Amino acid sequence: MATQTSVIYVISDALGETAEFVSRAAAAQFIGVKTRIRRVPYVRDQVHLEDIMEEAAAEQAILVYTLVLKDLREYLEKRASERGLKTVDILGPLIGVIASQTGMDPTHTPNIIHRLDEQYFRKVEAIEFAVKYDDGKDPRGVLFADVVLIGVSRTSKTPLSMYLAHKGLKAANIPLVPEVNPPDELFSISSRKIIGLTLRPELLNQIRTERLKTLGLGATADYANLDRIMRELEYARGIMKRIGCPIIDATGKAVEETASIVLEILFKGDRNE
Repeated sequence: MATQTSVIYVISDALGETAEFVSRAAAAQFIGVKTRIRRVPYVRDQVHLEDIMEEAAAEQAILVYTLVLKDLREYLEKRASERGLKTVDILGPLIGVIASQTGMDPTHTPNIIHRLDEQYFRKVEAIEFAVKYDDGKDPRGVLFADVVLIGVSRTSKTPLSMYLAHKGLKAANIPLVPEVNPPDELFSISSRKIIGLTLRPELLNQIRTERLKTLGLGATADYANLDRIMRELEYARGIMKRIGCPIIDATGKAVEETASIVLEILFKGDRNE
């Protein structure tokens, strides 16, 4: 049986990533069909559409599009019909349903996500920040952070930093170790920006023991010794009390749950002890 071939033109007034993803997902449902997808981004006028249509007609391509300008959508549908081309409007029907549901008119602004979504760029910046100032690599980061997480090793400082970064917050984290003095920068910023993290000693012991196993080290190392852990936690709590920052016991909490508490503290001024 000969292999069937399908050509899809993805037409968008932005990057066209969404329409391409949908097209690939749909094409994957057909075994034995070879699908070629051509993405055409930033289509903003009828002249450009006409050029695309001419090429698509030569290949009898399916036109999948995300165009928010109503006149462009109508023009594409009209010209595609005249050329016998099949079309799929990804955004139009949903925009219409939302408009009907809310009673509001859409803005019809091309590429509005990237124009309005400053959070996107803030998120990228925050993620880079979290990586750069992870685990006390450079304590100067606490001076520029939106939030500083402190605690002993394995209290989920890094995962929490990255989660908060995806929320657009610049998070630095500093490990507290009895043998190493905390950086001076930690005491030069507002305690309202600092969050202390702690865990129950038994759970921390389990986590550290498993960590040692994954590293191929003996579980009896001082790092996972319960007495050592108790001393570390007591030392860390002393530093947190000295700073006057809120302390979150993350025992039994998912990262998302802990992050929710952090955000509540930062934006509502709560103090959980």
